[in-house]
Amino acid sequence: MRYAAYLASLILTLISIVLVFTHHVDWWWGVAVFGAIAALGTVDLLQTRSTLRRNYPVLAHFRYGLESIGPEMRQYFIEADTAEVPFSRQQRALVYQRSKSVNDVRPFGSQADVYSLDYEWINHSLAPTAHLSHDFRVVIGENSAQPYSASVFNISAMSFGSLSANAIRALNKGAKLGNFYHDTGEGSISPYHRENGGDLVWEIGSGYFGCRDDKGMFSEERFIANARDAQVKMIEIKLSQGAKPGHGGVLPAAKVSAEISATRGVPMGQDCVSPAAHTAFNSPQGLLQFVARLRELSGGKPTGFKLAIGHPWEWFGIAKAMQETGVLPDFIVVDGAEGGTGAAPAEFIDHVGVPMHEALMLVHNTLVGLELRDKIRIGAAGRVTSAFDIARTLAMGADWCNAGRGYMFALGCIQAQSCHTDRCPTGIATQDPSRWRKLDVPDKSTRVFHFHDNTLKALRDLLCAAGLSHPGEIGPEHILRRVSPTEVRSLGALYNFLAPGDLLGKVPDHAVFKSFWANARSDSFAAPERLLAMRASKSF
Repeated sequence: MRYAAYLASLILTLISIVLVFTHHVDWWWGVAVFGAIAALGTVDLLQTRSTLRRNYPVLAHFRYGLESIGPEMRQYFIEADTAEVPFSRQQRALVYQRSKSVNDVRPFGSQADVYSLDYEWINHSLAPTAHLSHDFRVVIGENSAQPYSASVFNISAMSFGSLSANAIRALNKGAKLGNFYHDTGEGSISPYHRENGGDLVWEIGSGYFGCRDDKGMFSEERFIANARDAQVKMIEIKLSQGAKPGHGGVLPAAKVSAEISATRGVPMGQDCVSPAAHTAFNSPQGLLQFVARLRELSGGKPTGFKLAIGHPWEWFGIAKAMQETGVLPDFIVVDGAEGGTGAAPAEFIDHVGVPMHEALMLVHNTLVGLELRDKIRIGAAGRVTSAFDIARTLAMGADWCNAGRGYMFALGCIQAQSCHTDRCPTGIATQDPSRWRKLDVPDKSTRVFHFHDNTLKALRDLLCAAGLSHPGEIGPEHILRRVSPTEVRSLGALYNFLAPGDLLGKVPDHAVFKSFWANARSDSFAAPERLLAMRASKSF
């Protein structure tokens, strides 16, 4: 049976040849089709790289074909609407509906199991508030020369190079229509970011793309040229991202087009390397000095940093440096380990970094404990697609949310998970002109605008139902979570929140602070000496 298909192709090829000579040309198609299959089977038998193909000539290719469409088969025919891998059909459908401004109501009751563990909800009020404007904003950099009034829901960092030219155009035009910001990603500001004039947050990573000299080091002159553009509203230093924290990146030389070369300030014909670590600073104090330097060079624009939390003593070192030097970022963006990217090593995307909820809580608590929370704004990103996601994230300490993949869905992303292949079926995550030119910018930018607008309308409705008027009023007491079949806790009861001043001259009764706060250093990211000694002796 293993050779049945191969033998059948040989026999049918011979029969076709005989029929060609007895019935003239009518059977040449049989010779071509069955001959090709027989040739494939012969190659399978003679090759040595695949044992499966040698043991199952021809038949093995049916297995490969079915395997290649397995994700699509599961996504469309097998998985439940609520199965998150990484986004459920229900989540994607909600974004599609809101981006198209079609009916997003649900009939016949919730599909969620309200008695399952981790089910969450927001409590409503018997005194709901009036429906007013849904254009919710937060002022960032109040004490800087050019403060920025940001929407509470913006486009997260996604670079040109990762996304196509038309995807960048559509995102930025949507941001312009909705008056919210578009984070450039670390790939710098491309011409496509500039075409439609939407607000930009310029993200600067370790490669210093757009502000680097010929040796890859930070260049003040090139930074000023971009940073003082009126379209750039804030400067964001990327320390790490959730999808691949602590990991650099390489764009192969073959993919460094003339456009990417000009945008990033890198030569063509060479790999474009984004190092894992920065060279402009190497300590918490150095980071804050760099923040202050960029704020001054930009003309006083709000300047901060984005990070995925890893070793807690490193974040504590940054916080101690703020306390000791008095140099503060205008904002911090917390990226969760659930963040997405075009491609990341499997172990990194599944098992490295702190998830957004815990990371956000740690950053928020630290700033509260140092009595700095009212001076620094916090943004957060990590699988945010709905108004409830925004409400929950703000209840845990954020001032605003960013979303990447949610806005990709608004562009038409179908979660094909082929971002790394350059064969994105929707023209979003590809540099193939034959694909991305089919993405209609006017239509998709309108969808981006509608997704933002309708999501904030839904957020307003949630707030009004809860008796609130602004997202800033949401607290951990408003969000409830089922922790067992018979127990429910508010986030305020589930999490250990610090009180203002709890870190001033004392250490709170909180495990991570008790373990690492006292030994964190503002002058170094190095692990505490106690941990280094334990590592050396394996006495954990």
